[in-house]
Amino acid sequence: VQLQASGGGLVQPGGSLRLSCAASGSIVNNDVMGWYRQAPRKQRELVARVTRGATATYGDSAKVRFTISRDNAKNTVYLQMNSLKPEDTAVYYCYAKIGLVLQDYWGQGTLVTVSS
Repeated sequence: VQLQASGGGLVQPGGSLRLSCAASGSIVNNDVMGWYRQAPRKQRELVARVTRGATATYGDSAKVRFTISRDNAKNTVYLQMNSLKPEDTAVYYCYAKIGLVLQDYWGQGTLVTVSS
């Protein structure tokens, strides 16, 4: 199983970005997909995750401004980020729990920089 993330980049404060992450390979039971992020000198933290049944959980930093969604047919998860702040600057990692015996998979990370 591989996770391929895309959509990061440079955006001004108050702007928006949409991240995508597609899972490929032998996928059986794609249970949870989501995003974590890691800013410089900080621990990795949950941004948001969503179950196959569309139950979403958000980290404190993502509530209100971010929306997670997924397309089960495409094994793809999306993160719509609005009203971005400089403190949202981080590497965003796609994450999934997949398998009959669930295993964790991570994408390569995509850099989001919020700066004027």
